[in-house]
Amino acid sequence: MISDELYCTGARVWIPDPNEVWIAATLSEKWTPGQTTLSIEIEDSLQARQIKVPTREKLPPLRNPDILIGENDLTSMSYLNEPEVLYNLQVRFADRNCIYTYCGIVLVAINPYDDLPIYGNEIVQAYNGQDSNNLDPHIYAVAEEAFKQMSRFEQNQSIIVSGESGAGKTVSAKYAMRYFAIVGGSSHDETQKEISLVEKKVLASNPIMEAIGNAKTTRNDNSSRFGKYIEIDFKKDLTIIGAQMRTYLLEKSRVVFQAPEERNYHIFYQLCAMREDEEFSHLGLQCPEEFTYLSHGECTEIDGVDDMVEFEATKKALDILGLNKVTQQEMFKIFAAVLHLGNVSLTERTGDSSKIPARINSTDPALKSFCTLLGIDEDQTNKWLCNRQIQTVGETLTKPLTVAQASFSRDALAKHVYAELFQYIVTQINKSLACREKSQSFIGVLDIYGFETFEINSFEQFCINYANEKLQQQFNLHVFKLEQEEYVKEQIEWSMIDFYDNQPCIDLIEAKLGILDLLDEECKVPNGSDANWCTKMYERLTKHKHFGKPKTSRTAFIIDHFADKVQYETDGFLDKNRDAVLETQLKILRASTSEFVADLFVDKSGASDTSGAKKKTVQVRPGQKQPKGMSKASKQTVGSQFRESLRSLMTTLFSTTPHYVRCIKPNDEKAAFTFDPTRAVQQLRACGVLETIRISAAGYPSRWTYPEFYQRYRVLCKFKQIQRNDMRQTCEKVLNGLINDPDKYQFGKTKIFFRAGQVAYLEKLRSDKLQACGIMIQKHVKGWIYKKKYLAIRKSTLLLQMYARGYLARKHAQFLRETRAAIRIQKIYRGFCSRKSYYRHRKAVITIQALARGILARKRYAELLRNVKAVVIQKHVRRWLQVKKYRMVLKGIVLIQSHFRRRKARLLFKMLKIEAKSVDHIKKVNKGLENKIIELQQKIEDMKKVQKDFDNDRSKLENSQKELERLKGSEEHLRSASNKITELEEIIARLEAELEKERAEKQDLISEKSLLASNAHEKQQEQDETDKSQKEQILKLEEEMAEMKSKMQAEMNLRLDQERKQVIQEMAVEREHHQRLVKDHGRLQQRMENLLEERNAKISGHARHPSDVSSVSIDSSVPDSGINFSDEVRHNNESDFDSLRRRKKFENTESPLVTESQTVNKTGDETEKGAAEIAGSEDTKAEDRETIADDRSTILGGETSETRDGDVDDSKPANLDLGMMLKLQTRVRDLEKERNQLLKEKENVDRRPRSESQYSDVAADHQKLIELEMENARLKESLERLQKAVALGQGGNEEITNQFTALNEELSRRREECIQLKSLLASRTKDSIETAKESYGGNAEILNEDGELASAYQTLKDVNRVLQRDLELEKSGYKRKELELRATIEELKKDNNRQQDLIGQLNKVASNLSMSPEQAMQNALQFEIQRLMSENLDMREKCDQLEDKVRKLKKAVKIYSNRLKEHGVSGNSEGVSSKGKPEEGLEEDEEEEMGGKIKYQPTKNYMGMLEYKKEEEAALVKQLVTDLKPRVAITLIPTLPAYILFMCLRHTDHLNEDSRCKTLLTNVINGIKKVSKAHQDDIETLILWLSNTCRFLHLLKQYSGEKSFQVENTELQNNHCLRNFDLSEYRAILNDLAVWLYQGVVKTAKEHIHPLIVGALLEYEGIQGLSSKPSMSRQRSSSHSDTLEAPSTPEHCFENLIKTLSSWVNLMRTHGFDTLVVNQLFKQLFYFIVATAANNLLLRKDMCNWSKGMQIRYNLSNLEQWLRDNRLHECGAVEAMEPLIQASQLLQARKTAEDVDSICEMCSQLSVAQIIKILNLYTPVDEYEERVPISFIRKIQQTLKEKRKSDSSNPQALLIDTKQFFPVMFPFCPSSIGLESIDIPSVLKLGFLVRL
Repeated sequence: MISDELYCTGARVWIPDPNEVWIAATLSEKWTPGQTTLSIEIEDSLQARQIKVPTREKLPPLRNPDILIGENDLTSMSYLNEPEVLYNLQVRFADRNCIYTYCGIVLVAINPYDDLPIYGNEIVQAYNGQDSNNLDPHIYAVAEEAFKQMSRFEQNQSIIVSGESGAGKTVSAKYAMRYFAIVGGSSHDETQKEISLVEKKVLASNPIMEAIGNAKTTRNDNSSRFGKYIEIDFKKDLTIIGAQMRTYLLEKSRVVFQAPEERNYHIFYQLCAMREDEEFSHLGLQCPEEFTYLSHGECTEIDGVDDMVEFEATKKALDILGLNKVTQQEMFKIFAAVLHLGNVSLTERTGDSSKIPARINSTDPALKSFCTLLGIDEDQTNKWLCNRQIQTVGETLTKPLTVAQASFSRDALAKHVYAELFQYIVTQINKSLACREKSQSFIGVLDIYGFETFEINSFEQFCINYANEKLQQQFNLHVFKLEQEEYVKEQIEWSMIDFYDNQPCIDLIEAKLGILDLLDEECKVPNGSDANWCTKMYERLTKHKHFGKPKTSRTAFIIDHFADKVQYETDGFLDKNRDAVLETQLKILRASTSEFVADLFVDKSGASDTSGAKKKTVQVRPGQKQPKGMSKASKQTVGSQFRESLRSLMTTLFSTTPHYVRCIKPNDEKAAFTFDPTRAVQQLRACGVLETIRISAAGYPSRWTYPEFYQRYRVLCKFKQIQRNDMRQTCEKVLNGLINDPDKYQFGKTKIFFRAGQVAYLEKLRSDKLQACGIMIQKHVKGWIYKKKYLAIRKSTLLLQMYARGYLARKHAQFLRETRAAIRIQKIYRGFCSRKSYYRHRKAVITIQALARGILARKRYAELLRNVKAVVIQKHVRRWLQVKKYRMVLKGIVLIQSHFRRRKARLLFKMLKIEAKSVDHIKKVNKGLENKIIELQQKIEDMKKVQKDFDNDRSKLENSQKELERLKGSEEHLRSASNKITELEEIIARLEAELEKERAEKQDLISEKSLLASNAHEKQQEQDETDKSQKEQILKLEEEMAEMKSKMQAEMNLRLDQERKQVIQEMAVEREHHQRLVKDHGRLQQRMENLLEERNAKISGHARHPSDVSSVSIDSSVPDSGINFSDEVRHNNESDFDSLRRRKKFENTESPLVTESQTVNKTGDETEKGAAEIAGSEDTKAEDRETIADDRSTILGGETSETRDGDVDDSKPANLDLGMMLKLQTRVRDLEKERNQLLKEKENVDRRPRSESQYSDVAADHQKLIELEMENARLKESLERLQKAVALGQGGNEEITNQFTALNEELSRRREECIQLKSLLASRTKDSIETAKESYGGNAEILNEDGELASAYQTLKDVNRVLQRDLELEKSGYKRKELELRATIEELKKDNNRQQDLIGQLNKVASNLSMSPEQAMQNALQFEIQRLMSENLDMREKCDQLEDKVRKLKKAVKIYSNRLKEHGVSGNSEGVSSKGKPEEGLEEDEEEEMGGKIKYQPTKNYMGMLEYKKEEEAALVKQLVTDLKPRVAITLIPTLPAYILFMCLRHTDHLNEDSRCKTLLTNVINGIKKVSKAHQDDIETLILWLSNTCRFLHLLKQYSGEKSFQVENTELQNNHCLRNFDLSEYRAILNDLAVWLYQGVVKTAKEHIHPLIVGALLEYEGIQGLSSKPSMSRQRSSSHSDTLEAPSTPEHCFENLIKTLSSWVNLMRTHGFDTLVVNQLFKQLFYFIVATAANNLLLRKDMCNWSKGMQIRYNLSNLEQWLRDNRLHECGAVEAMEPLIQASQLLQARKTAEDVDSICEMCSQLSVAQIIKILNLYTPVDEYEERVPISFIRKIQQTLKEKRKSDSSNPQALLIDTKQFFPVMFPFCPSSIGLESIDIPSVLKLGFLVRL
């Protein structure tokens, strides 16, 4: 009950009106109890009225505050009454174009009579999985609610769609089924939900049923003339597996008759539209006007509908449902036969006029066509259409029929034929949709007629209203149940709610001796009639309160339904209830030659339910035994069948959870968005919406949660009442002080329940409090303004006074300054004069003093100088005397020591001679002689090297001497040249004398020419002026040409930019298309794998692995024809001696796979260089020369004359390389000398006698000789190649490279010799022991039984020491001679250079005298070029020498560090510098002698390869791909698996094994796909393999050998390029794999953040104090049970969103993602975030207000700050956020007529539909805010359409497509990490891999 104080002056109320139903008014006076009249004022017309108020209950309904107008849920309004419901629906529909509104659990759908863009797939996705209470009302919200409850609670659901004809029931049911088909489809791919065959069949049933069951009526162009209930069955995984349909009460009378402006069923008109098609020519069809059954309504067409197109859709649907062409043709024949039957003409026979029998002309074409199409006998048909058969006890009689009776019989036959075919089609649809497996649950969609009342209501309206009474009863019970469940759940006190119970009305119809029983009873009476039945009802049912008798009619009755009283005319009730067909006519049909027709009309007396459903189906056909002559096929009447079917339907509905959709027809004119209140209120009363309002109003309709109530009404709280820890206590304190009646509200567990009107009362209190606060704020603000104004005036006055006083003070100050300035000027002038006089006198005095002091100083300096020189002389004399004395003493001491030492030496020499002659001493000497000789041999080798250097220097000295001789000869030539110069000078003097004479003669000529010159000068001036003017014109033309050129250049640049942009756009489109194909490929591949898994699961035996069917599987059965070099490479570090054997193997191998590009690299690896020498030939390819050139540039330490691409410019002149050729020739001569010297030494060694103690194994020496001969042969070949290159003048550089390679290998050969000698020493020791054993009877100890070996060893040591000392003396002598010779060489070089310079100058002088300046310049340049080239060669040689020294020093450091390490001291034994980088230039193997053992150090120059065996490939993929965990990978180097895989791939390329390469790549790609699919929900795994796939792709590009990918490579990286395989095909596959992984990352990321978006961006209120209006919508169903997990709060959502995004950024950067890829990914994610939030905003009315706009903008600014903090603000994410930013700005913007243009410009990223939607949804939070006027919205819409008329790029869709994928690019990103530096951690368990 509403409080009386609410009816005060100014209160707004509703007044009944006959035209508008209800109109708005305002109270002019306050109502007091007992007052019978009330003064009001109409708002629209401002008309004053007096209304009568006899009782308090008759008070006019109150109006809700404006803040509650336009609510999504009608039950959320404070005042729940009919006018408020009607007005709210009118505002939402007519003003805001919202066709859906909630009314508690009911969805009210108003037919817009217009196409709206609110049913697309993007809308489906927006509602899928969302809380429907938070989104705008929609049919999809109801469908989602049903689907959600079915999935969560496994309960069957029902959606009951009802309404009168034309209200949109069929469309609503169709969209609900479409929603289930999409979200419950068998494919759950988010990017593109495809509808499987089952869903297609479900949707295909709609056009079929519309064709055969829908027709045009005066109220609806596509009205359903039957009821249907479709059950959609779901599996446990929520996929549709089948469906079934039940139909109710087909309107068969429409087949034979239609009212004006109505049509028959659509299928007839569709067939007539195809009459000219050859396929249907045999049906004999004509225009619809030619058929009687189609021309009653005189309307054969529907505006905007093409019957031919609709027929094609019907045929397509039949094909989908599995009906073959033959069956379809039979069905079409029956439809056509019905039309022909209606054209059969019935005429009268001759006879009694009262009972004239009917007849049919035998030549009637319609009858013939009817019989032909159905395959029945024409004569029999003709007979029994005009006669009937009567059976008696003993005989059968034939009775003719009148024309009226025959017409009725014909029409009954037509209706029966159509009904049977209708049921057949329904049966076939159910068979096609039948479940093949058990269903878990189902959702039923009931599309049934609403309550109907017309001027004449017959049997059809009676059945329809009866069904609505049953549905209304179920609806009331369900609403009451939900209302009480809510109260019980919240534990509040409640009383029984009184609601309308229509069970008495139902009993009147269906109870025993009710209307239906009386109707069936009358049908059984032989002569029963409608009048008799009506009389029986008057007699038996008059006392029933719901039954009435009309006053003016005796053939009608009235039933008081729940919606209205309806008067039914009894005419035709019995015939329609019987639905009789003559048995003889049915027999004719059963005897048809057409099997289809015969089966269609077979006797079904044994089947009771054959309506087409698989179960619980009811056939709506006459079934009661008819009078004689009628059909006995069924025994039930139509009424009885309908009653049974309703009972079955109600049983089904009570077993499910219902959801209600009430469709409203807004007007009868079918005008778009036109609302007729009279028609709307009639339907609202009839459909139960107002009953829902009444039940809600009887209880507690308004419900607020405690936080929402506090947030809204905290302005009414006092500070001491607030307890933030207990909101309920706070709310109780507030309400106790505001509402005195405790019955007006109840406190539940989580909510406060209010009676009707209390929320409005609280809103009034809140508005009053805010108004009072506003007045208080205005008071203080006005006081502050006036105070500020006073202070400003006072400040201005003081300022004027200040300026005036300042002006006077400044004038006085100016006078004082002028006086002071004058005095100061005088002072300064007088001071200047005095200072000038003083300075003059002071300068004179200083000059005199300076002269005097200078004279005195010079005198003193001369005296000091003499003293110093005397001291120096004395010092030197004294020093000389002391030195002379010291030398004499020293000489004496040395002489004495010499004599003493000579005597000691002679004595020792005598003793040694005696000792040496003894036998013991000889034994001691011979003991260790063998070992010492070996050591001396090594030292001799060293001395040979020194001797070799000395010989080189000596040869150089000889060359220098020869050069000196040559220069001496040139000196004589120079002298003769100097004499020639003297003669030339005399000739020049003579010529100068002659020249003087000629000058005198020419002087006269010059004077004559001067006159001519003056004249010529004048002409020249004129010519100059002319030239000047012409030049100016030329300059102007040039300027104009320059301008034109600049303009053309600008235009060209602009055009190029446009073309470039166009090309970029096309590339983006192509890339997007390609990535879409990749996505489709991945999806199809997934589907294929799923199918294979299902197939394999059914087949016992071999189970096939998914990788077997991978799209990248490649046939790897190619035979391995390559050569396996793994043994040579694996044992490269074991022995240098084996390298010679391996080279022999390479020389004997003639494989085309061995190329120089495989073997030559700059690391100096001996094995690869040896292979390069063998494989090199005269026909070496260009790419081989390129590799050698790169290697040469590395060795020589400088750039070569060739380009980086290896292209040699053969066109250069050979004389430029003259200096280089000279150097090469010199080098060749040196090598020949060295070779000759080595041969001489070899001969000397051979001639030298060998002692047994030195060499006892002749075989070893022979082996060494063979090796030296082989080396000599190799040197000869190198020398010959070098000589050929020098002779040809080209290719020298390559031969130099080979020569340097040979020189480098010379050192390795020497080491091999040392190894052989040491092995020889070991063998000799062993042989000596064996010899001793043989000589002394097998006992080797006898050899040293008296210590003779020790004494011999000591003697040898002494001898060796003496020899070593002599050797050192000789060596020092050699070094001294070498230094002297080097000094001589340097002097000779200097002298030679001077001579060459002198000769060069003389040659220049001579050449300059005899040649032109141009030739002289050319020669000078050529000479300079040759000089620079020679200097360059010299520098290169010096660089080579320095590199050799550095290499030797590094080698020594390495040896010393190894020794320190072996002695326990830590050292850098790995050859790594202090910076952690590997040292370059170290030799591969080093030897050292430690305790008689040879030790090898492992190589430090790795080749960047990993060797693995073929059988280890599976383990490699398993450990590195399948079993690698993200938590392990994050501890490694970023993308380390990609590097390891590529290094293994390089090994297969090195071995040239194509099959292993393909197998490895295929297994890796399949492994990545398998891991990604197995962990498709784990974003860390997807990110890990996306980064590794991208890096693997970049490595394939970087090391592919293509120049475009080698720009940033180092030389070592270029040498690591692939040599044999072209993997561009696999690069494309990897790129597609990367795109697929990228899309998987995006999809998984979307799934993670999707639940957080709405809470984080829309619901999170980061700005405290800005409160928005909370949603007062009640939960419409039990889907929000407390058992469900509570959703996260908006604060947690925002924090989790930021944390999630931050963790992904850090994870991507940890895994080494390229910045551009990260930018693209987050641009895509932010687009999804913004699109999801914007779509949710466009569907939520509670979010469209000013404060929410501010909150959303604040949340977006936080995201923008996050982007800046993570350096992602330039990735395009900010631009992607523009739509939501502009939406928030639109919510905050002023909405007046002056702001239209600014709003249109501001919302450039929003479509017109989106802008209009936001403006329509905009709802003020408080009353002081204004609503958006409709005129403003219209103006905005018009302005936007004008401005964007030509802008096709701006989309007009309502929602943003969340599935849009931006094309992704993976830019090439080369790696700076060298493959040789990568090490494999032990955590990967890849110990079987070997680094090479």
